[in-house]
This record gives sequence, C-alpha cells and structure tokens, in this order.
Amino acid sequence: MQRRTFLPGITLAFSIALSVIQPATTKAQVKWPEITQQTKPWARWWWEGSAVDNKNLTAVMEEYKAAGLGGLEVTPIYGIKGEESRAINFLSDKWMSVFEHTLAEGKRLDLGIDLANATGWPFGGPWVTPADASKELRYKVYEVKAGQSLTEKVEFIQEPLVRAEGGKKVSIKDVKQPLSLNKNLQDLALDQIQFQEPLPLMTLMAYDDQSNSIELTDKVDASGKLQWKAPADHGQWRLYALFEGQHGKMVERAAPGGEGLVIDHFSKTALQHYLQRFDQAFKGESLEGLRAFFNDSYEVDDARGQADITPELFSFFKTRRGYDLKKYLPALLGKGTDDTSIRVLTDYRRTIGELLLEHFTEPWEDWAKKYHKIIRNQSHGSPANILDLYGAIDIPETEGEDRLRFKFASSSAQVLGKPLISSESATWLKDHFLASFGDVKAAMDLYFLGGVNHTFYHGVAYSPLSAPWPGWLFYAAVHFSPTNPQWTNFSALNAYVARVQSFLQSSRPDNDILQYYPIYDSYAKKGRALLNHYDGMKGFEGTDFDDNANWMLEKGYGFDFISDKQIEGLKMQDGQLTSPGGKYKTILLSAVQHLPVQTLEKLMALVDGGAQLIVFKRLPKDVPGLGQLEQRQAKFDKLIAALHFEKGENGVQTAKFGKGQVLLGDGLDRLLEQTKVQRETMVDDSLVFTRRINADNQYTYFIDNRSENHIDGWINLSKQAGGAIGYNPMSQKAGKIPVKIGGQGELSVYLQLAPGESIILKTTGAAATGVGYPYYKKEDDAVTVKGPWTLSFKVGGPILPKARKLNEAKFWTEIDKTDSVFNRFAGIGIYTTEFKKPKAAQTATTWRLELGAVKENASVWLNGQQLGVVLGPHYAIDFPASLLKANNHLEIRVASLMANRIRYMDQHHIVYKKFYNTNFPAHDAENRGPDGLFTAAGWDVKPAGLGGPVQLVPLSNFQPGE
Repeated sequence: MQRRTFLPGITLAFSIALSVIQPATTKAQVKWPEITQQTKPWARWWWEGSAVDNKNLTAVMEEYKAAGLGGLEVTPIYGIKGEESRAINFLSDKWMSVFEHTLAEGKRLDLGIDLANATGWPFGGPWVTPADASKELRYKVYEVKAGQSLTEKVEFIQEPLVRAEGGKKVSIKDVKQPLSLNKNLQDLALDQIQFQEPLPLMTLMAYDDQSNSIELTDKVDASGKLQWKAPADHGQWRLYALFEGQHGKMVERAAPGGEGLVIDHFSKTALQHYLQRFDQAFKGESLEGLRAFFNDSYEVDDARGQADITPELFSFFKTRRGYDLKKYLPALLGKGTDDTSIRVLTDYRRTIGELLLEHFTEPWEDWAKKYHKIIRNQSHGSPANILDLYGAIDIPETEGEDRLRFKFASSSAQVLGKPLISSESATWLKDHFLASFGDVKAAMDLYFLGGVNHTFYHGVAYSPLSAPWPGWLFYAAVHFSPTNPQWTNFSALNAYVARVQSFLQSSRPDNDILQYYPIYDSYAKKGRALLNHYDGMKGFEGTDFDDNANWMLEKGYGFDFISDKQIEGLKMQDGQLTSPGGKYKTILLSAVQHLPVQTLEKLMALVDGGAQLIVFKRLPKDVPGLGQLEQRQAKFDKLIAALHFEKGENGVQTAKFGKGQVLLGDGLDRLLEQTKVQRETMVDDSLVFTRRINADNQYTYFIDNRSENHIDGWINLSKQAGGAIGYNPMSQKAGKIPVKIGGQGELSVYLQLAPGESIILKTTGAAATGVGYPYYKKEDDAVTVKGPWTLSFKVGGPILPKARKLNEAKFWTEIDKTDSVFNRFAGIGIYTTEFKKPKAAQTATTWRLELGAVKENASVWLNGQQLGVVLGPHYAIDFPASLLKANNHLEIRVASLMANRIRYMDQHHIVYKKFYNTNFPAHDAENRGPDGLFTAAGWDVKPAGLGGPVQLVPLSNFQPGE
C-alpha cells in the first residue's frame, strides 16, 4: 500500500458519529440494506427475581425500542433484597401471564423475544430429582488374593460438601434434604451441594494378573457384602468398584422458582423430564412472538470435581465403540498400559461428547421444533467436539474477547450454511461503571471480524420506574441501562451495529481454507481429570493447530475450522471443496497425529476428485481409540502408503492422487502459495477484515482500523472486481471508491481511516458509477473555538450542578475540585458557545469539528441542527461548509460515565448493592472491598465532560489519483 500518515484530524473524518448531514446525491447513489428487527442488536434481558409487572414491562420495552434494540432474550435471575413481595416464581401461572404480556408487547413494538430455557444457567431447577441430576464418577480399588474373599464392604460414603456464590459461608447443617424443604434458597445461593450418603454401585469388576475380568455387580448384597471367592488358580485379583456420585451442581444465579440441581446433560431421560415442566407451563399458551429458546454455556464443571458419568454410559459406549468399557476400567482410570490407557480414554471422551450431542443438544432442538421455535446455544466449555455441538444449533453463540474463540461458533455456522451467528457481547470490558459505549463499539467490531452478525448485549436489567438510581443492576458490566447517562447516545451505537449487521446478514462467508480440528489429539492427552472442556484454543495452546490458526489470522488468510463429521458432508464441485455454507480451496491438517480412518478415507476421496490437501509438518500416524484397532490401523496405513511424495521447490513435497494432490511441508506460507490461496495484504498495514460474498458473486468487506495510526492510501484486495462502493456504517457516508485494477484484474482501493474507524466495501462487477465517496485534504490550519463557554446541566444527579461560565472547554470535574457537586455528578453536561465564521480557508467545502478529549460521548449541534453523535476514540464530525453562518451557535451535549456518582454512593454507604446470590463482585482485585464486594470508594474522581481543545479544520474535497 502507498501510505501517507497525516497528523490527527487530516484523514477522512472518524466521526464515530450518527451524522444527519448527508448530501442528497449520496442517498440516490447507493442503497443501504434494509434495517430489520433481526439486523438490529438484541440484548439479554435480566428479570431479577422475575419481579416484573405489566405496566413497567411496557414502559421499559418502549425505552428499549426507542433506543434501537431489535429484540430481547428473557432470562430470569436472582432476586432483589427488599423486593421479595414482587417476586414471581418461574413458570408459575402468574409468571406465564407476565411473559405472555411481554410477547404481546414485543409484537406491538416489533421487538423479537427469545427465552432462556432455565433461570440462570445451566439447565436445572427444583423439579430436577437426584436421579436426573449431574453425576460424578467415584470409585474404589480392592485387593483380593487367590482363594480368598473380600472382607470389607463394597460401599462409598459421599462426604458432605456445600459451596455458595458470592463468598457466602454456608454449613451443610444449614441445608435440608431434599432441597425442596429449604425455603431460603435465594439467600443460601448454593452453587454445589453434596450430602453425606451412600452412593449406588454402578459396577464391580475383578481383574486378575493376566487382565482377565469378571463382573461381580450382582454378587454384592444389599448390605454391601461381596458374595464371591477369588479363584485359587488366578493369583492376585484387583477389584474396581464404580459408584454413581452426585456432582451436586446447582443452577447458577437462579431466579425464585428456578433454584435446584443441574440436569445430567448426558441423559436423554433427564432432559425429557426437565422439559416436561415447560410443557406443563406452556399448555394452553400460544407463545406467539417467541422466536427461540436459549441455553448459556455448559458451565457444569466450574465447581469441584466433574460431571463425568451417566447411567447410560456403558450401554451407549458398547454400541458406539464396539467393546465393553467395564473390561478396561484400569486403563480408563490410568492403571493400564500407556497406549491402551490413552486409547480407552480417547474412546471414553468421544463417547461423552456424543452423549452430549445426541442426548441433549439434538433432542432439545427437536423439542423446540414441537413449538415451531429455534434454539440458540453457547456450546463452548463443553466436554465434546464443540464444532459438532455448534453444528446442531440454529443460532450458534459465542462470547469473550478472542477472535479465534469466536471462530468456533462462526466456523460451524459458515461451513453448514447457518445464516446467524450471535454473541454474548461486552460482558466484562472493564470493571463496573468504567466502560464507555466507545469501548463497546470496539468490542463489537472484533465480533464482526470473528464472523458474528447477530449481537446480544450482556445485558439490560429490568428495573421498575420507581427504583431509585442506579436502578436494578446485574453483577457483570457493562450496564446497558437507561440510568446510565450514556443511554442518551445508545441509539447511535445501535444504529451502527444494525448497519454493519445488515451487510453481514445479507451475504455469506467467503473463506478459502478449512483447518481441521484435531480433537482426537486432545482426547489422547492425559490430564488431571477424565474430561477436557473445550473453549476456543483451550487444550490446544502451543500446538501447531493453535500456531497455524494465529499465523493465518495475522497474515490475512480467510479460514474456518472443520470437524470430522463436517468433513463427511464436503463435496467437490466446480473444482472447489463445497459445503452447505460455502466453497473452499483447500483443507489444512496441522501436524495431526490421530485421525479417524473414516476421515482419511473421505479426505482421500476428495483429493481423488480434485481437492488440494495441505499437511503441515507430518502425516497423521494413528487411528484414535481401541475398538477394532488392528483392522482400522491397517486400512489407515494402506491409505497413507498410497501417497508417493516427490520433492519440489521451497521444501514442499507433492503427492499426486487422482485429480488432486497432497502437499507436505514445514512452511505454511509456501504450502498455501502452492494452492494459489491468496491472503489479504491489508493486514500488513494494521487493517483487520472479514470478507463475505453476495448473491451476485461480488464481495463485501468489513474493514476495521484497530491500530493507533491514521490510514491514508491505496489498499490491495485479493479479489478481482470492476469497482467498489464504500459505506461508513457510523457516519453513513457512502459512494464510489477510487480503484486501480491490476493486470490480472486484482483491485486496489483508496481508504482513509482513523484509529478505530471501520468501513464496508462492496465490490461491483463493472466499474462503479455515481457520486464518489468523500475524501478530504487539509486546506488550512485549524482554528480553535476558544469560547467563552457556558456549561449547564439538565439530566443527572445526585444534584444538578449550577451553570458555569468557562473561559475554555474543560472537564466539569476540573472546574472546582473543592466543589463535591461536580465531582459526584453523573449525567449530561451541555457546553455551548458562540463563534464567528473563520476567515481562513474560504475555499473549504467541508469543515471538521475536532472536539479533543471527551469523557465519554457526545451529541453535537450547530445552529440548532444535530451534526451527529461521537463515541470515540477520535471525536470528530465533518459537516458541509454551507452550514456555517456569520455567527454560529455550537452546543455539545456530553454524557459521562456512572462512575463518579457511584464513587460518592460507596463513600457515603448509600446502598445500591442489594442482590441475592452474587452481590456485585468486582472484576478487578483492586476494586474489591473488605467485604469482598465491588467498591468505588477508593477511586480518584474520573474525568467527565468536554476537555477540548475544540477546533475547526478546513477541508477540501479531492479524488485520489487526480
């Protein structure tokens, strides 16, 4: 790229702004996609204590609608202390009544509604019996000499355990059994409970010195006495007794009526019993207006021990793996030979993953279809191949702050052709009350870059109109609440998200590479526990799979992850690997050790049909698992032996096979070069992208400048096209982009992007026509708007400061540091001034208003007309020179954080942390008080208001290349 770095404010305006000033020709030139309920951002909607009523539901839903939200996911959650009389038990008749009102209001307001299939997470509740609850494998090993009997009882007494949320100390003596007898579960806030009790015996197996085995389960009497004598001719015997322990995981953050045990996710019977409670509640209800049911991430094992066994395991295992797991308990539990132990452990982990898929995820979706609904699910954190779990879901959902983590959800959707990928967004950007909507915008851009196109903020908490400030809050930041002063500019953020998603939802992914997910290599690694839980690259850190994925992201290659099951669905079509969701150029195996023979057979069939297979570093060597090992390994070895590699240039070996080829080498860059896969070189200049393809076979690029530098110059695209249209989703500027077309039809486009700014490019088959996208150059020196300024306050508290005259723009927290009214205020400050039209640069066609430092966002008005909203990090708005008069009135309405008012409340012990279960934990340790809860009492006053300097920069239009 030919790059010029201007001084700040000289490139195309980074108006993280909703500009209302648009040339009429722009609207005629380009067509933005339609904004719909689905393209707008949605939000998780916390019903604390389900203490809702129809009047307040209507009022807050109207606020959400006005702010630009497209839908809400209802998730009941723990209650509010002092509001117990308002609480409604989950799924009760009264609860269903207010929920039906919500559905009706959603329909009236065009707000979509989803419903969590639990209160809090995971699935569970008071109707879940111990028989249907999550289980934990417990075992004992006994020694018996030849000719002798076991003298001790075959029994396991589970030790008592109780853990509670929020650091609460609870004694097991305080908890009654069964749990339904406890009337104070909201106050107890139990996270895990195990009572002292004998556990049922699942199986008792005896093994001799030659690994012969005998099942003795039916020889254990009711008292635990084993009625068996070891054969005298078999030497020493070792007995393994497996017991069905209660894992005891409780529903986290449960709402009233939802407190109880978490289900056994590996049992179809447990799921059926669980969902019957919903069937009862839904009987006679229309559920019209409900779109989807939702499940939060697995999160069963964020407790002591693991949920790692189910009564159906042994029969399911034998059917799937072809041998009896009971005969290999020493190997499973790490007592057998190393190779056998690894193979049995692999088969066990694979089986658990299949149980989670086939006994939970798929039947849950079938249940939802009965009501003509779809499902959203967060599959990460599960002890399974999460690509397959995501593949079984209508809307896969991700979360976090890592693009590779996002790609597990987006890959399955993109490979399988699912149109929506959602995200639990902005859960913990910073600690409470410190995140700005500019921070949220940056977080959302990262989701878009990771393949997400259906935002769910995390979240909005229902709060009645009568609740004192700051209202009812959720324990995690960010606080998307009408009590947050930034709410006044929330619609600008939401409009930005909606415009981006309108493009991303109206196109399909365009990635070139399928990177194989080496789940069996992970299954084969012993760990401290029987199960691994998969979440992004967790479990693959430092592997070639991890390194290759990060390298491809850094170098600008488009790729998706793919599982063995998804590979089975690939076809060769028109010389490309074709899945239900897209077309790809190659498959990458990243130093894979263990590969199922069925997968290898499919890969070789694809290569035979013309596919290119990249093998990084080494060919796979082993089939995973133990069942029919010799036959599978022989078939595997025969397939590998059919590959005859020849050395080529740059260390790449090539094996021709049918119409295709297998490439083997240590340099991923050289391997990809051989496959003719092109990268997007814009990443070399700190631009990050996602690329999609449209119905007309043209391309949509979402490009984000995540650097601290201004970008001004030519950017090369890897795709051929005749032209391009640019759309700025924040300012709404749009038009024909200047292009250069190379000898092979490759396209270069001219971009001006400030730090944090994004643009959408849509390529065209022929040269684009119409009004050009606006490009500016500085015409003269900036002119400072000196003031004097008037600062007034109309919204906020706890007390509105009196208006002040200022000689220059400055934060209101710096006006009078002795005046606590300013230092504790959170709200909207209105800065106004009068200025004469600058005499300089009379040839300027456009003026850029640079606001300097803003804490945290602002709407800008000139001569009574709104120019737009700025969210940061660069606070600037461009406007036509024609709007300037001889004398001008400028008004800048700045919305602050909630922080300083919260600081005041914590310092003066004004109670707002009044929640059951987890009562406001801190994200960062330095914000944790002596009671273990979040506190802002020790904070310095946070800057708030307009810091300036406010400047006007004269600009003139120019077209690159002229």
